[in-house]
Amino acid sequence: MIKEASKTISEEIIEWRRDFHQHPELSFEEKRTSKIVADFLKSYGLQVKENVNGYGVVADLIGAEKGPTIALRADMDALPIQEETGLPFASEVPGVMHACGHDGHIAILMGAVKLLTSQKDKLKGNVRFIFQPAEELNPGGAYGMIQEGALHGVDAVFGLHLWSELPSGTFQTCYGPMMATTDRFTIEIEGKGGHGGMPHKAIDSIVIASHLVMSAQHIISRNIDPLESGVITFGELKSGTAFNIIANKAVLEGTARSFTPEVRETLQRELQELTNGLAKIYGATININYQRGYPAVVNHDREVDFMIDVARVVFGVENTGTMKPNMVGEDFSYYLKEIPGAFCFIGAGDPNQPLYSHHHPRFQIDESVLPLAAEWFYRLTLKYLG
Repeated sequence: MIKEASKTISEEIIEWRRDFHQHPELSFEEKRTSKIVADFLKSYGLQVKENVNGYGVVADLIGAEKGPTIALRADMDALPIQEETGLPFASEVPGVMHACGHDGHIAILMGAVKLLTSQKDKLKGNVRFIFQPAEELNPGGAYGMIQEGALHGVDAVFGLHLWSELPSGTFQTCYGPMMATTDRFTIEIEGKGGHGGMPHKAIDSIVIASHLVMSAQHIISRNIDPLESGVITFGELKSGTAFNIIANKAVLEGTARSFTPEVRETLQRELQELTNGLAKIYGATININYQRGYPAVVNHDREVDFMIDVARVVFGVENTGTMKPNMVGEDFSYYLKEIPGAFCFIGAGDPNQPLYSHHHPRFQIDESVLPLAAEWFYRLTLKYLG
């Protein structure tokens, strides 16, 4: 019966997803998306709260009997990317694209709403649907949603992410840490410019920057327990004006990632000490601005067991499993710091299309997995509420 129910709404879910894909909206600009979601929720008689932390929408489905409250979350924002997929439903907004699957997340949760409201009389408890803005923009929309009461009265929270790196129709999750912190830093090096042929009369900011980039890797190899994980990546280095001029200034930007508070503290502290030491060695002025991003996504074991049990029914035992933690980030972490819950990846890699990673202009998903994901949310909720 459940399989048949999810099949009956599969076309609707895909239609919703394509509409959101054609009309993407950036973080904290999800006005159209929010309106469509809120109107949809109201049409099913739910208690709806709009404009939560910007354009967030929260709705409650009250079951027939008293019991716990389970929360299901979907993120709604797109990215500042010009789409290059050539799809007939490609983005109509220049420079903006759903290149991470959030359009699918919205449609999946709407599908779950439709399925669950039809079973309202069987629910021994309540369901909270959280449609969240700004997952892509630090400090993230989740934190503000929590501050405005999105988790008030909730006993457990569950979320999913479509993942093109996994084969379509597969399910993967982790016990404990699953996704990393997303800290960001900017380092400004002020040296002394000069002639390229007279380096002894200058303080070369590019040489210092090079030393810093290489030395930072020793923080990982020599300051972090080999059984722990950490990453320091420099994504930008800006310096210089001409081939024969020693640059006065260099600016580096990068990210530091980890899974535990202890490693996070070590990365920040050691980067600061490294810049202090290099400033003394070279006689330069070096300033570091270290900004903490999302905490690590850390799943709760009991809820992971719960997710996996349901996933085996929906996706099959052979397609359900656990995976190694991933160094990407997700602001679902804020929910998991507050209450028990768990997060998962649902494979959406289209076997008939070239693989392009998330945040790529040609990113695509296999839409056939969307009804399965909605069914998983549906079964998960029915089981949780008895």
